[in-house]
Amino acid sequence: MSAAAPTTADASAPAKPKSKKLLLILLGVVVLALIGAGAALFVLKKNTAEDGDGDEEAPVVQQQSAKTKVPPTFLPLDNMVVNLADAGGNRFVQLGITLQLQDATTSDSVKTYMPSVRSGILMLISQRTAEEMLQVSGKEKLSKDIIAEISDVMGYEIDDTEPQAAPGKNKRRNAPPNPVQAVLFSSFIVQ
Repeated sequence: MSAAAPTTADASAPAKPKSKKLLLILLGVVVLALIGAGAALFVLKKNTAEDGDGDEEAPVVQQQSAKTKVPPTFLPLDNMVVNLADAGGNRFVQLGITLQLQDATTSDSVKTYMPSVRSGILMLISQRTAEEMLQVSGKEKLSKDIIAEISDVMGYEIDDTEPQAAPGKNKRRNAPPNPVQAVLFSSFIVQ
């Protein structure tokens, strides 16, 4: 039995170093896992903080640019067919016009005055000849005259320094600035 005891003692003696090695390996794996998790958390938190900063800065930039430049509102008018002032009266123009306005509020205001606006535009066009309408300068002048006509109907200020005021139209003093930004032609056919 004495021989059996050392065998058992010999068998249990090597078991302790194996369990210490196993314990050290497991402890090392756990430590590495914690370090990896901590590093991943740090990286994710840093990326989230950068994304959060970007989200907070973006609205500020958008608000600043929104104050400086607001996208315009476009108001398409019904197509118009108008006889031109050519000799013989057999020439006409078909126009598609879209108004570029400062904002939706202006669009609603123009819609309120639409019968007067359309009538004024028809009168402006009917005073022109086919030759005037076919030239680029004639189209530009018509565009400026339409802006002046809408401004007059709605009581907006017309800049006297620019030749956009239609003949006989006076600048209104103490009127709000003109929110009609442009007249765009979506179709322009002269026959």
